[in-house]
Amino acid sequence: MGLLDGKVAIVTGAGHGIGRGHAMELAKHGARVVVNDLGGSVSGEGVGRDADLTVDIIAARGGEAVANYENVADFEGAGRMVAQAVDTWGRLDILVNNAGIVRDATIVKMSESDFDAVINVHLKGTWAPCKHAATHWTERFKATGEPVGGRIINTTSGAGLTGNFGQSNYAPAKAAIASLTQTLSLELFRMGVTVNCVGPAAATRITGTMPGAPAVIEADDVPDGEWNRMDPAVSSPLVAWLASAEADHVTGQVIRAVAENIIWMKPWADGPTLNNGGKRWDAAKLGMQLATDVFGTRAPGLRY
Repeated sequence: MGLLDGKVAIVTGAGHGIGRGHAMELAKHGARVVVNDLGGSVSGEGVGRDADLTVDIIAARGGEAVANYENVADFEGAGRMVAQAVDTWGRLDILVNNAGIVRDATIVKMSESDFDAVINVHLKGTWAPCKHAATHWTERFKATGEPVGGRIINTTSGAGLTGNFGQSNYAPAKAAIASLTQTLSLELFRMGVTVNCVGPAAATRITGTMPGAPAVIEADDVPDGEWNRMDPAVSSPLVAWLASAEADHVTGQVIRAVAENIIWMKPWADGPTLNNGGKRWDAAKLGMQLATDVFGTRAPGLRY
């Protein structure tokens, strides 16, 4: 028995790179996969049939997959993608939101259209498939009253969690996806749907646009049993596990998978706190208070 036997999955942006690795891994464990990819460039221009490449790889390895060429940021297109999974195999169990583009520049040089395009593909391109998948699961839940066991795995990045020079479009989009993950985990848990977020790192077409980046590789370039720390499929076993019944207790989490490390990212949490005893803050005195009791940049002196 495979970890995901009988499950139906969608992986967006799966024509290349990390998405291809996820689709291959899910199929390896028994899932039937809708391989989505618009087929555009790394900057989101053009269309193509890149999804076919991943479908052919999965089929050659004994798996089952179909191609989908929708733009995930198009609301109706995202709906058609979910409908294709349901029409083809009768259900949807797993949604992996991976599609993304980059248009890097400093804020002074970045155009409004480059900001809008990246936010649209990453953030709306995650929200729209989630919306349609959640609608499908809600209908199933209402019909049976039983938990549906749905899985959403979103994609963030180190840039979204810590910031990155030249990515004032990409980084906030990825940070928003982490927040969206936590929110949807609260909304969908009652139906037995978990929502988690993975932050991978690999030598992909996106990282290949950065100065000094390693050569781009594809997940199927790395033979089974061979280790490459920049393999686009490094995070795929984590995705497959999160998609399985074994992970039904894990939701609302952000987990990075970088080379041989799996890192649980803790959410924003309260740090040192000032209390002004029910009085309005005085801006002229606030600097001293923050320096001594929050930032630790000034010694408070002896206190009793």
